[in-house]
Amino acid sequence: MAVAAPLPNNRSQRHTNLLAPRPLRTDPEPLDLKTVLAPVKEDMGRVDALIGERLASEVVLINEISRYLIGAGGKRLRPATVLLAARALGARGPLPCLLAVVIEFIHTATLLHDDVVDHSDRRRGRKTANAVWGNSGAVLSGDFLYSRSFQLMVEADSMPVMRVMADATNAISEGEVLQLMNCHDPEVDEARYLRVIELKTARLFQAAAEIGAIAAGADPAQQAQLNAYGHAMGMAYQLVDDLLDYAADPEITGKNLGIDLAEGKPTLPLIYAMRKGSPEQGELIRGAVVHGRVEKLDEVLATVEAAGAIPYTRALAERYCESAVAALGDIPDSPYKQALQNLAHFAIQRIS
Repeated sequence: MAVAAPLPNNRSQRHTNLLAPRPLRTDPEPLDLKTVLAPVKEDMGRVDALIGERLASEVVLINEISRYLIGAGGKRLRPATVLLAARALGARGPLPCLLAVVIEFIHTATLLHDDVVDHSDRRRGRKTANAVWGNSGAVLSGDFLYSRSFQLMVEADSMPVMRVMADATNAISEGEVLQLMNCHDPEVDEARYLRVIELKTARLFQAAAEIGAIAAGADPAQQAQLNAYGHAMGMAYQLVDDLLDYAADPEITGKNLGIDLAEGKPTLPLIYAMRKGSPEQGELIRGAVVHGRVEKLDEVLATVEAAGAIPYTRALAERYCESAVAALGDIPDSPYKQALQNLAHFAIQRIS
């Protein structure tokens, strides 16, 4: 089993302890997100209200796109992470809700830009903003959300929050560029793949958990614990999200099979299958990655399954989930801490 190469940051050993074989965890019953987030139900309501309020603009097109995005819904996992982390460490007052809106605006901006880059026309079962208003409207509205999020951070008047978010948004941009460079490249290995999802997805979950801790006035050790939780949860979430492209029911997940393959994205199921499959199977997947051959999807799916890529990817997601729960360590027991633990399990239960 390949071990990811050391990462060029101060958490370079994060992945190495996750790759030893362990048994898969099986939940006794599926987790319901509303139940998981019950401790912050009122806070989430305040966040939704703030989103509507702070998206308002004198520019008509921005308001139209904003209302469209709000109507699209979404799980709001990242703002929920802010709220749960803050409340778990004793935060009071409105600051966590404001910071949750910051995180949601940045996340939504990245989705707007991603859909343009990926030429996507569907998200969450409806047309994307770029499909409705064109690429220019979507990109510029994403820029508005980015700039509005930094206005809200100034309002929060916290340099530590600004520092975390500035670093996170820069890392996300780097991750998107790395992913673009990896597209249609069959030589991408597991370490390169993990680096992309660490930057592209995990960093925003990290930031969400860490600024929640900052909002609570937590000490550096507790901030580090929540940072580690967010990192591991984000990694687990993206691993499962990539797995959905090859092993999920579109009627349940809302994600059509083969989207990543059509975009030439070498995600872990493909990388593993290329490494473990027969030479003929490896060539099949290489060609599919290089050319985005969705017409070969059935053969690719069969190869991914035969090579054991699905349980391999699932097992790695499970281990990141375990690491997320363990990272909470000596955080005081509370309904909020339990919800954070359950949220990590929810992130990986989308596929069995």
